[in-house]
Amino acid sequence: MKLLSVTTTNGPRLAAKVGSNGILIFSEAESLLQQKKFVLPLTLQELFIPGQDFDYIATQMLSVLNEPEIGAYVKPDEQVSPTQLFQPRNILCVGLNYKDHAEESNIPPPSQPVFFAKWINAASANGQPIILPPDTNEVDYEAELAVVIGRQCRNVAAHDAINYVAGYTCMNDVSARDFQRSDGQWVRAKSQDTFAPFGPYLVTKDELPDPQVLPIRCSVNGRILQNSNTSKMIFGVPELIAFISRGVTLYPGDIISTGTPHGVGFAQNPPIFLRDGDEVVVEIDGIGRLSNPVKAL
Repeated sequence: MKLLSVTTTNGPRLAAKVGSNGILIFSEAESLLQQKKFVLPLTLQELFIPGQDFDYIATQMLSVLNEPEIGAYVKPDEQVSPTQLFQPRNILCVGLNYKDHAEESNIPPPSQPVFFAKWINAASANGQPIILPPDTNEVDYEAELAVVIGRQCRNVAAHDAINYVAGYTCMNDVSARDFQRSDGQWVRAKSQDTFAPFGPYLVTKDELPDPQVLPIRCSVNGRILQNSNTSKMIFGVPELIAFISRGVTLYPGDIISTGTPHGVGFAQNPPIFLRDGDEVVVEIDGIGRLSNPVKAL
């Protein structure tokens, strides 16, 4: 399923993409839910409340979507206003996870995952602007596959790791390169407000059984600058979850952003950094198209 959050007069509500041009807001299919004796969360955020069983609820939602009469409740895309999927609990990130990106950065490929974090104030939605802070002139794009955790876990074995995944989404790990150089570390450079847009959907893991076969691209103003595949990751999704969870408990609603391929702005000749009026798009086959305008303060 492709899950999303939409704006209604009663606040954000849990919804799902249906077909090529339709969206079901689950709370608006109340009679069908009562018939099936399903009680679903009102919002996508509620799917990550401790104690919820994400996989069980996802099975119920899929059952609703497969009902023959579901078409009566589906709205055309243009009649629905998507909003931020949910507010992550943590945004955990992996650096230098594609060999070609490590090479363009003039850094040897790591022998184990390079693990850092973004502050959650950086989280933003599809369609929302990436705001350029006044103190940086080198804001860069980074297309990434993001993993959304669905079950609490710690010290998970790689062979079991996917069982703790809710699904996947697109992430733009926006980075101020001049902050990175001046600080000698990455947190401020990557945690400015709006520097972690993600979306447009949370695609449940049943729809993407292998996260290591996904074409991934990034374009700025229509020009494709990153064009790769998640098969080129140094450490795949199971290995990343196993590595991080050795000493860090992962909770429902945590996001792991899995690194970016080659083609980032600082490595272009000449360098390409985001400017006021740009449009940056991250696209992953099977997930969707994350598009954000760029605005200066």
